[in-house]
Amino acid sequence: DMAALAQLAAKDGDRLAVGIDARNGLVQVKGWTETSRMPAVELARRAAASGIKTIIYTDTATDGMLQGPNISGVAEMCDVVGPGCMVIASGGITTAADIRRLRAQNKANLGGAIVGKALYEGRTTLAELQAAAS
Repeated sequence: DMAALAQLAAKDGDRLAVGIDARNGLVQVKGWTETSRMPAVELARRAAASGIKTIIYTDTATDGMLQGPNISGVAEMCDVVGPGCMVIASGGITTAADIRRLRAQNKANLGGAIVGKALYEGRTTLAELQAAAS
């Protein structure tokens, strides 16, 4: 409900993040077991228009696969939400090179990236990721 989201954003917009999980560009729901007909970029556009300042975009096809993030999907998400909304990329980030590839898109509103499995499995280090991000 976008009206309820707008109310929350008006009150606590700087402290809220909306998580959007998607596969093949469509929003996934119910723990990634169902795919809706809603394009992820449309949901992101609506959330940003409601006043949300941060979106965590997870490409579920790449999450945990250690094969790199959906670079074009992240770039499109940044373009759709505009400069007033930060995008956090999630899913597939495996090496510092992935962080450099995300940064190379030159999206001012790409606010960061979530890295999980690659760190747990020792495929990269926090120092390598921080160096790539700066």
